[in-house]
Amino acid sequence: MLLRPDGEAVIAIGQPAHAWISGQLARAWGNERFPTPEPRDEVMLAAEQHDVGMAAWDAEPDRDHATGRPYGFMDMKLATHLALWTRAPALTLVQSPHAALLVSMHGTALYEMRDLEALAPPEAQAVRDYLDGQRRLQARLLEALGVPEAQARRNQRLLWTWDYLSLAVCLGWAPGVARGVPSARGSEDLRLAGGGPPGTGPERLTLDPWPFAQRSVSLRCDGRRLEGRYEDDAALHDAMAAAAWVALRWELVPSAAPRSRL
Repeated sequence: MLLRPDGEAVIAIGQPAHAWISGQLARAWGNERFPTPEPRDEVMLAAEQHDVGMAAWDAEPDRDHATGRPYGFMDMKLATHLALWTRAPALTLVQSPHAALLVSMHGTALYEMRDLEALAPPEAQAVRDYLDGQRRLQARLLEALGVPEAQARRNQRLLWTWDYLSLAVCLGWAPGVARGVPSARGSEDLRLAGGGPPGTGPERLTLDPWPFAQRSVSLRCDGRRLEGRYEDDAALHDAMAAAAWVALRWELVPSAAPRSRL
């Protein structure tokens, strides 16, 4: 669950809705400087489905006792997060083994960033077990698909980029930088920034350098506005069922600033 501040309330955005934005970015992606990935359809599917493991949890999320609201994705209990990410490739596999490979690689990339020394020994071992299991799955899928590992890692890095940009858009992280984005030049950094004061239309953001074929890209999803705090899971779930839906809209445009000649 993504929790977007909205005054004293939050707008709860489901992880699959955020992944849908990743898919919108992926489908618009591609120009001479930032080539379209191959195989295109499978990579697009992975972008759209990379948080499929979160869907059932997001439908009835656990309540964070500290806030009285759903856990945000960065505050979830480790055991819950591991279980959901273990499930994600299996759920994607019924759609596409290639997409499942990328979803698995995305999950391991997330957990490879964990400082295992900072975890309690049982938790650190649980992460190691998860990583070992996913790496075995990836090896089987790479062999079965006959996909070069370098190609898969490039596509996983694109998925990482779309995931970051979607999170940044949803949670208002601009200005921010997507680092190490695969390009025709090897890799580049993309700079996301606000596009000016908000108006009555979609929130405008700029991206430089520009990785899309079109001169602007529209993004959208929906969230639910939650006010106050809830005393138990049942109250939270009732509030979510009754909450007003909020349409969230953004427009990405190229930066007006001069581009680097690097």
